[in-house]
Amino acid sequence: MLRIITLNLNGIRSAWRKGLSPWLATQNAQVICVQELKAQQADLADEMARPDGFHAYYRCADKKGYSGVGLWCQSRPERVIDVLGSTEFDSEGRYLRADFGALSVVSLYQPSGSSSEQRQAAKFRFMAFIYPHLVDLATSGREVIVCGDWNIAHREIDLRNWRGNRKNSGFLPEERAWVDRLLDEGGWCDVYRKLHPESTGDAYTWWSNRGQARAKNVGWRLDYQLATAAIADKARSASVYKEQRFSDHAPLTIDYDYDL
Repeated sequence: MLRIITLNLNGIRSAWRKGLSPWLATQNAQVICVQELKAQQADLADEMARPDGFHAYYRCADKKGYSGVGLWCQSRPERVIDVLGSTEFDSEGRYLRADFGALSVVSLYQPSGSSSEQRQAAKFRFMAFIYPHLVDLATSGREVIVCGDWNIAHREIDLRNWRGNRKNSGFLPEERAWVDRLLDEGGWCDVYRKLHPESTGDAYTWWSNRGQARAKNVGWRLDYQLATAAIADKARSASVYKEQRFSDHAPLTIDYDYDL
């Protein structure tokens, strides 16, 4: 069984202080995809840079304390790719891919547009740039699982207050239509939704730090594992872990009937 966990850390050092490492040690995950490191690799303590039992790979942002993605793998990948070919987005550390035989696993961190019109414009640029790359991956003949924080709630059941957020970043019609295209035309499957097609509150993976949103479960589903068809069909279980709080996001774990 192949267990893959994805989690936006909102700072690897912060998540470590909140007990992430002991929890991961109990999960028996073969691959862990992390986003929003908010650190340079040189800033990490040895236990963070090289978690026990894992081969660790990072693509950090050039800007300190910002963005960045990582992959922790029990088996050493045959190849690791950390560039997309975009000066703007490679410098922000948003993509990291590991190849294991016929399977590729990607850790991806799509920009958030909530802070300003400029960042929303950057998000749209990233979406336009990454879409053909994702289509190419889906048609490459490889099995691929793309894990990460997409910063988009796809459907109305993917956030609590959908009516009040229709004009807000993360639930804009253009963003939701982009996900529709990925799933309907781009060759991708939303694995959590394949297993839990109508789940609402249990599906949320992010909560604002304001107004007791987490306690009241006023959340959004922003973290996904998108997969090509054959590997998606091998998914057996999917869950969001909420008992401990390592970040403003929660870990999404999916088990696949697949051996690396």
